[in-house]
Amino acid sequence: MKFIFFLIALLITAQPAVSAEPAQALLNELARPTAPALAVSEYDGVATPADLPGAESTTASNPLFTLEELHDLRSDDTELALPDADLPISDIPLTLNSKVEYFLYYFQTRGKASFDRWLSRSSRYLPMMKEILKREGMPEDLVYVAMIESGFHLHARSWANAVGPWQFISDTGRRYSLRIDQWVDERKDPVKATTAAALYLKELYGMFKGDWYLAAAGYNAGENKILRAITMYNTSDFWEISRGSYLKRETKEYVPKLLAAAIIAKDPARYGFSDVAYLPPLEYDVVTIPSRTDLELVARLTGTTYESIRELNPDLRHWCTPPNYPDYELKIPKGTKAQFERDYAQIPEEKRFTEKVLYTRYQARRKDSLQGVARRFGTTPAIIAELNGLSKKSRIAGRSLVVPVRQTVDFGSEGRSATVSTPHKGNYARYYTIKKGDTLNGLARRFNVSTALLSAWNNLKGTMALKPGRRIIIAKFSEKDGKLTSAGTKG
Repeated sequence: MKFIFFLIALLITAQPAVSAEPAQALLNELARPTAPALAVSEYDGVATPADLPGAESTTASNPLFTLEELHDLRSDDTELALPDADLPISDIPLTLNSKVEYFLYYFQTRGKASFDRWLSRSSRYLPMMKEILKREGMPEDLVYVAMIESGFHLHARSWANAVGPWQFISDTGRRYSLRIDQWVDERKDPVKATTAAALYLKELYGMFKGDWYLAAAGYNAGENKILRAITMYNTSDFWEISRGSYLKRETKEYVPKLLAAAIIAKDPARYGFSDVAYLPPLEYDVVTIPSRTDLELVARLTGTTYESIRELNPDLRHWCTPPNYPDYELKIPKGTKAQFERDYAQIPEEKRFTEKVLYTRYQARRKDSLQGVARRFGTTPAIIAELNGLSKKSRIAGRSLVVPVRQTVDFGSEGRSATVSTPHKGNYARYYTIKKGDTLNGLARRFNVSTALLSAWNNLKGTMALKPGRRIIIAKFSEKDGKLTSAGTKG
């Protein structure tokens, strides 16, 4: 009954908060139908419908439901904490209005299971993240931006390819010095990504003249979007701007979602989260790795498992530390640094890394043969046939083939879109998968090569369209005296 009385009061009174909206506006929002949001799986980082079992969004799943559903949430007489003016102490301004209260209810009801997981993981990263924010002169409670962005899930990936606990897209990540290439994705490193987020939020805070609500909205939608909204509505009040139709609903809900998450996370027991299984804080030692090293070797020298080393170093994309990165800082279990450095120093450099064969898919063309594809990838027809369940005489035109690829060379940051393979001894080719909107001239400029060479390397005739998904050669290299020499780049 307490809940029903609260709803009645909500219908006839305005909320006692800054820029509070009439109750009818909230009811209209609650009753508005919505499509399912996309979410990222807790386990594999693949976008799946938010209502699938085990799925968890990189931001809170779209919580809107009808008044009848809202009433049903109380059908089991579960006690919900009703918000009041007694807000927790915070170093970012907290507000209570109908939108914030809405998310307070959502996180205690339909979103409770997800929020429980967020709280459980929060204890693993909060101390470290708060220390970094403090070091950069930022409010420590901005850590709850990471909570609503990813739920502190380091491998979270959104539909827009925003990655990591702070959900950076690649361009913004690189803008704040995060390395993103075929070997490393520092958006997943909780230390480096938090440092980058602190710098970005600091820039937004200055841009919006000390308004954290606008800064948070800018983090979600991009600073230019918020600047245009300020000009359009002639106000810098986030709540006023969010009344209009210019901002997307996701951005309008971002700030109240952040405030509700911070309010609950700072006093979880008050809101029904009294039995959270908190994870221990992340602890590790850091060692400098002078040359490319297998993670299995690191695990053996530190007395742990390969999986544990991968968990401590989520930024690594492969089974080893990156090549041509002599000062790579690797995280290892706390207390193992002295033993590791002593044993590691006794292992010759050439025995620290063992080349491994990876596999990729190749779409066979009309005139391709097993022999030709084998030559192209530096393997044998028998191996390709065995991998794909073929006979040596099978026709492969149009087939999607699994082929071995040796990854032994680092070609820098552009490698994020390419695969390196060895067509035959002493020669290397670099491949790129065509995306929608790519043009021959654009790729030529991007990879600093002539259109004539691109056409010749890939048998492109005339103005043939570039089909998305096709792999093309965008660079060729020859090995001379132990060094790689590129062929065909522009002066």
